[in-house]
Amino acid sequence: VRLVESGGGLVQAGSSLRLSCAASGSTFTIKSMGWFRQAPGKQRELVAVIGTGGGIPVLADSAKGRFTISRDNAKNTVYLLMNSLKPEDTAVYYCNAGTYSRDVAYWGQGTQVTVSS
Repeated sequence: VRLVESGGGLVQAGSSLRLSCAASGSTFTIKSMGWFRQAPGKQRELVAVIGTGGGIPVLADSAKGRFTISRDNAKNTVYLLMNSLKPEDTAVYYCNAGTYSRDVAYWGQGTQVTVSS
């Protein structure tokens, strides 16, 4: 499975961005897709995840009320709409695909999101 992210950039606080992650390859093995982020000097953390078969998306507390995760199964693509961005949202955002094999997951190359104050 290959994951390709797009949509990062430099924005001002209060702005919005939409990240996209397109999966290709053995996409039938994907059980869930989501977004993680890693700020300088910090550990990678979950932002949001959504199952490919339905169910309620899971969002980190920091994302609730501001971020929305959605998916288009026909396009094997997951989106992260980020509103009301804050400087503390600055990080590299990574797309993640979880599979039906417990020990197998895939990562994208990451896309930089920088929010200026």
